[in-house]
Amino acid sequence: MIIDQAQPYKEKVIELLAAEKLPVADLPEKLDNFIVAIQDGIVVGVGGVEVYGNNGLLRSLAVHREYRGAGIAGKLLARLDNMSKKNSLTALYLLTETAPAYFERKKYSKITREEVPVEVQQSSEFSHVCPVSAIVMKKEL
Repeated sequence: MIIDQAQPYKEKVIELLAAEKLPVADLPEKLDNFIVAIQDGIVVGVGGVEVYGNNGLLRSLAVHREYRGAGIAGKLLARLDNMSKKNSLTALYLLTETAPAYFERKKYSKITREEVPVEVQQSSEFSHVCPVSAIVMKKEL
């Protein structure tokens, strides 16, 4: 498996996210802070970070159903953590409806929406794409 920049694979990224019922309408035009996992020439995983000052919003982390359980999500998260640190981010935030236990194992903590920096709260993902019922989590970098 290799991890690569997502931009050259944008169509496949959209297909994977749509298949996993994750938002695609508000993806940035350029996927500068998005990466993909490729195995046997197939995009099997994706993840990205939207940057807001010194904070990041982790979004669109998905692994193709047939490739789950192989540690792909963990490798993508580790790479996104490293990229975020190199970009001088101090914290990552995320919204999840399906995987809070997974993210807790990856050192994310549940927080309230009010604890999220305003610039992150104003993101499309945070303000109107993800439902209010989504769990908010944070990881210090």
